[in-house]
Amino acid sequence: MQSGFSLPSYAKINWNLRILGKRGDGFHEICTVFQTISLHATLHFVVSEETSITCDDQEIPTDEPNLILRAANVLNRGYKAGRGAKIHLEKRIPAPGGLGGGSSNAAVALIGLMRLWQLEIAPADLQSISEELGSDVPFFLHGGTALGTGRGEQIGPLRDFEENCLLLVAPDVAVPTARAFEDLRASNLTNEAVNRILRVCRLEAESLDLRHSVLINDFERTVFSAFPEILRVKETLLGLGATRALMSGSGSTVFAIFDKQETRQAALKALDHEITWRKFAVAAVSRDEYREKVYGRL
Repeated sequence: MQSGFSLPSYAKINWNLRILGKRGDGFHEICTVFQTISLHATLHFVVSEETSITCDDQEIPTDEPNLILRAANVLNRGYKAGRGAKIHLEKRIPAPGGLGGGSSNAAVALIGLMRLWQLEIAPADLQSISEELGSDVPFFLHGGTALGTGRGEQIGPLRDFEENCLLLVAPDVAVPTARAFEDLRASNLTNEAVNRILRVCRLEAESLDLRHSVLINDFERTVFSAFPEILRVKETLLGLGATRALMSGSGSTVFAIFDKQETRQAALKALDHEITWRKFAVAAVSRDEYREKVYGRL
């Protein structure tokens, strides 16, 4: 019987996030720059007769809604592994928080189960499976800094950003993603408009400069209005010396960029009294580092 192993399941932030409009299929067309960061959960894998999920957080469902279990079931049905797996999740990524924790778990489950069950799956097929599981899941097959378009599932690598002085703050606020999209009241898009806007977005993403570019998350306008505590987090971080601060995804986590470790540490200390805010000092994780840690190779 194959021995078990563990893999990290990294969180992500969005350096920027533009909602371009609503497509004919009901989904929203987005243009975003994803970034994996050092905050991570851990998935433990062991071969078993049946597949089961356990988690150290009692609030996380371990039945069918769980994306890890859904990933396992899709692989087992499609590739007839003929085995199961015991998968234990050590959760550390706030959820919901705009950090992609569930999507990362699903992608790492696919990667881990391919290894555990010794499955050979073509990259294009793995991409298709990941798209079925969720819009953010395909990004976590790649990691690093990447452009996300379509629903977020179309991934293109970008030059990796090296940012080692990041601070995440997650207030005790749950923003429903569906509501965040609905509140935007995005206009309908034609195919011609999508192609035209995407060309501009790609150029903006490729020239993004974290020191000088304006970082934009289109969700902030409506989410801050509905959940003013998240706005307070952003304003507090900027007041504590962050050079940039932005909400990640549809919230509620805000990330801040600091120019040096000492400033970040002072900000972290100054937030001690905010007992309902979870804080994480993190760094960007490059594509090469991600592949080495998750796939075991560069």
